[in-house]
Amino acid sequence: MNAPLEALRWSGRLFDGQWIAGEGGTAAVTEPATGETLCEIGLASPADVDAAAKKALQAQAAWAETPFDQRANIIREAARLLRERADEFTQWLVRECGSIVPKAQWEVGITVEQMLQAASLAALPNGEMFPSNTPGRTNLWRRIPHGVVGVISPWNFPLILSMRSVAPALALGNAVLLKPDVQSTISGGMLIARLFEDAGLPAGVLHVLPGGATVGDAVVRHPQVPMISFTGSTAVGRQIGEICGRMLKKVTLELGGNNVMIVLPDADLDGAASCAAWGAFLHQGQICMAAGRHLVHRSVVQAYAEKLTARAGKLYVGDPNAGPAHLGPLINDKQTARVHKIVCDSVAMGATVLAGGKHEGRFYSPTVLGNVSPGMPAFDDEIFGPVAPITVFDSDEEAVTLANSSDYGLAAAVHSASLTRALAVARQLRTGMVHINDQPVNCEPHVPFGGMGSSGNGGRFGGLASIEEFTQTQWLSFTDKAAVYPF
Repeated sequence: MNAPLEALRWSGRLFDGQWIAGEGGTAAVTEPATGETLCEIGLASPADVDAAAKKALQAQAAWAETPFDQRANIIREAARLLRERADEFTQWLVRECGSIVPKAQWEVGITVEQMLQAASLAALPNGEMFPSNTPGRTNLWRRIPHGVVGVISPWNFPLILSMRSVAPALALGNAVLLKPDVQSTISGGMLIARLFEDAGLPAGVLHVLPGGATVGDAVVRHPQVPMISFTGSTAVGRQIGEICGRMLKKVTLELGGNNVMIVLPDADLDGAASCAAWGAFLHQGQICMAAGRHLVHRSVVQAYAEKLTARAGKLYVGDPNAGPAHLGPLINDKQTARVHKIVCDSVAMGATVLAGGKHEGRFYSPTVLGNVSPGMPAFDDEIFGPVAPITVFDSDEEAVTLANSSDYGLAAAVHSASLTRALAVARQLRTGMVHINDQPVNCEPHVPFGGMGSSGNGGRFGGLASIEEFTQTQWLSFTDKAAVYPF
């Protein structure tokens, strides 16, 4: 972990361009695998949020006027520093979030890519010119920053899910209030603040405000924060969307998912089972895109279940900081109890345990359930744990109906030897992303990412979509001399 001197830089503090004590007190950061206290963080209060919003508003005007290449260069320098400090970030993701080392390394790497992609947005055209029916008049339709953007990020992929909003928002001239989850404040907030501080970001442009629901609510409701970017549960997202709707704020919501793996009868079952194991068990299933429902044609369901069960049985669950592991711990005891209740309640309703279904503390065994049907919690709910429920279908039409029976609509995967057949199914799915002969957990920073229905409000992250999200438009017209009207 960090040397003690380095920890003193931010221990028990907030970041508002400098490291300050928060009015909300302090909280311990504990390691999910061991319960060990890793460090102490400072907690914000609503008063801290108010002060940060006002300071950010003052700093944002000069930041927006900073030449685009200078803004981009600061973000690129922060990306360079992240690459240089990759081992430190990886270690924090392992210990603070229960990530296995390869997952943490991937998260650091894709965050660097996200930052470089965001930096490139600053140089793209920021408007269009339209003709006018008035002689001598020029019509410009230009994009301008929102001002101050509130970013509320989750604990499961705290680095990338914070940075995919923070970096493009900064690149496009906004100031940012970042509220990371208290369970991942170091990986999702403090280390990010250090990057931008060391990269030369002007003081006041980025604020990191750890805290719980009260702090998040203060960010959402603040009148000087005109945009909110939230990643988290659908239940909380609905509340944020309602508040922002009443306040006429821009809001981007990336919420939960109950994603399907559809295995058609002509699928490569070895490939499908490999994708399924990765999609269901990666990071203990604590991923919004995780393969949460496995819809398998009746003619191949036994073979698929056997192959997936065999893969689950070979996975080692343990403390990822102590040595190599395929799965680490669930984030906390409450989540562990929730996952186990979903499994047990589904079994009581007729599901069968083919693998796993048990846990030691927060270490939950990769679990495969058979005979799962609609109405069972394992089919209806987002589990957010390492559970692969298998449901049988008899036709492509039935598979589509089962897939679309969920209110969620984030990601899906379809497996078939026939690309034509798979595309025909994919085109009928009400999800924001569909991957053919792959699994639902996919992310490329330059490709717009987001869901439908209860998985989000149609907002997208990544590539040109980030310009849509983190700017607003202004019609600007001008002529050489004043126009003359009849009166």
